Amino acid sequence: MKWQNREGSRNVEDHRGRRMRRIGGGIGIGTVLLLLLGLFLGQNPMSILNQIQTQPVPETSSGNYQADDVDKPLVDFVSVVLKDNEDVWNKLFRENYGKDYPEPKLVLYSGMDRSGCGVAQTATGPFYCPADQKVYLDLSFFREMKSRFHAPGDFAMAYVISHEVGHHIQNLFGITDKVARQRSRMSKRDGNRLSVRLELQADYLAGVWAHHDQKMKNILEEGDLEEAIRAAASVGDDRIQKSAGSYVIPDAFTHGTSKQRVRWFTKGLRSGDMNGGDTFSVPYNQL
Repeated sequence: MKWQNREGSRNVEDHRGRRMRRIGGGIGIGTVLLLLLGLFLGQNPMSILNQIQTQPVPETSSGNYQADDVDKPLVDFVSVVLKDNEDVWNKLFRENYGKDYPEPKLVLYSGMDRSGCGVAQTATGPFYCPADQKVYLDLSFFREMKSRFHAPGDFAMAYVISHEVGHHIQNLFGITDKVARQRSRMSKRDGNRLSVRLELQADYLAGVWAHHDQKMKNILEEGDLEEAIRAAASVGDDRIQKSAGSYVIPDAFTHGTSKQRVRWFTKGLRSGDMNGGDTFSVPYNQL
């Protein structure tokens, strides 16, 4: 992917290097109820109390992280990909809706950070928080993509970032809230299926971004599309369950199979139509 020496985004917040401290919480009626429930279930009440009263909170600091940074090229890359997303979506919003695109922030952190959706942790992987309209990313995930998921490459990483930006698009159109409300009234299986539809639509939107970024900036190099497709396939629920040594349990899927994720990313890449990724009206067995 051609990204060197190009403009980066101003919407990157670098929280790496923040240390976490634990703060104690008071005991209220909710804590008492949890303790009683724990006793009923045979759990150690002191263990429950320790979890409630000590919660990780990042120490506040002003400005972005400053250090001799071996990951600086990767930080620059993330910034350029975010800027490319901003340019594409601003163009599409103006063309389709006659208005500017509300740009999300992207927060880089290491280990743990605080988000509007709770504590962000490395183990969670990259995610978008609708509450504060920010994407959270620990750069170590990109190393894990190479070592664990066998999906290296610049464009593979760009796909991951653009997928999370796709969730921001969904949030702007109220899709995220609608899905959350519907899931709260559904069985776990049906709720998981709705989550799959949401994730596949974000894959489609990542493909739409790639389509237009190529037309606008000619970013692609040989092998880039294969990298993105490999990345989409590597994070399919079926493949992740198999790699964890588990049976494949379709009712537990929340993001879609490898085949589905590749299919919807490719659809978006080919069409470039931001309104063409209606994953919610397609019969589930045809996704």
